[in-house]
Amino acid sequence: MPTPASGTPPRALRWAVAGSVIVMIAAGGLFYYASQLAAAKRKVHNNEVTVTIHPHSCEPNALTVPAGFNSFRIVNASERAVEWEILDGVLVVEERENIAPGLSQVINATLAPGDYAITCGLLSNPRGTLHVTPTAESEARANARPSMVAFIGPLSEFRVYLSSQGSALIKAVDALSQAIAADDLVQAQALYIPAREAYQRLAPAAQRLAELDNAINARADYFEKREQDPGFTGFHRLEYGLFDQRSTQGLIPVAQQLQANAIQLKQQLLAQSLPPEQLVSIVARTLHNLADTRANSGEEERYSHIDLSGFAANLEVARKVVDLLRPLLARKNADLLHSIDSASTSLEAELNGLKTAQGYRTYDTVSSEQRQQISNKAKVLADALDGIDPALGLSGL
Repeated sequence: MPTPASGTPPRALRWAVAGSVIVMIAAGGLFYYASQLAAAKRKVHNNEVTVTIHPHSCEPNALTVPAGFNSFRIVNASERAVEWEILDGVLVVEERENIAPGLSQVINATLAPGDYAITCGLLSNPRGTLHVTPTAESEARANARPSMVAFIGPLSEFRVYLSSQGSALIKAVDALSQAIAADDLVQAQALYIPAREAYQRLAPAAQRLAELDNAINARADYFEKREQDPGFTGFHRLEYGLFDQRSTQGLIPVAQQLQANAIQLKQQLLAQSLPPEQLVSIVARTLHNLADTRANSGEEERYSHIDLSGFAANLEVARKVVDLLRPLLARKNADLLHSIDSASTSLEAELNGLKTAQGYRTYDTVSSEQRQQISNKAKVLADALDGIDPALGLSGL
């Protein structure tokens, strides 16, 4: 006769049940962790203002936020890379370029009370509005503003620098225009390089002037018909003709307009006052853009591939600003100054390692690993520069 069944489950079954319980507990723990992580992320981002860029509009296109620190998540729902800017009159307060289709980027901005304009993707798209309301904190900060006496010298010296570099840009663009008028392709290609270097030394300040900077420096991406769009002018239209089409045909009026815009740029740079809290932020923004986008993509000079000389020019103006503030920084935060100098030297060494007897290598010959090194070192420098305004009592102004 068969043995009667025991009331105790077989060992294998007991192990199976125990294993199931462990799995359930682990799964529950993982679910709890994931839930908490998601909640934390929602908490971090719940104050973000989301703006969606469509092919010809933004949603919403009228925003209201409190004064102080604000985060904007810009979602690109169009089919091309776009940019989004906050404008105070003709001046760019904050921007993000090259937001890829289907992706989003966050723009952080510390805003004073007032009314601003916002751009939306293509340059032909309607602009929106941004209303910033005052808060008790913003009024307290305005009342606690440090004395500006210490910044008079650096700001005056930077104005002299802008004047000299503006003159250098005008001279270089004139030479380039003459070569184009003479139908000398080889000479025009050669003269394009110093003209671009001259502009890149002014770029951090010039990028505050939205309309004029777009006329001088906008890439084809930001126009409806790209390279064939009649609004596509300035340096990159010349670059496209000289290096992609390998011809000066049709470039004379473009070069003449660039000459006029170079003169106007110098005039406007000298006419605009630059608050001390923007002296560093304009160069830091340029280096952040270099680190985040330009170094890896090679998008800035996509036809001529002379990106490295532009990076070096950006570094030069950043160093100029640091040198103007060096006495103040040495007293306020010598360790920060040392970190900035170290990061600056490291980026310079990386760029110098890509030089040849004829100048910088073309960027299409720079490996992805080398590009990443440039990006990493530019980011270290940009992050260090971000520490200057807090060190000098200028953050949040």
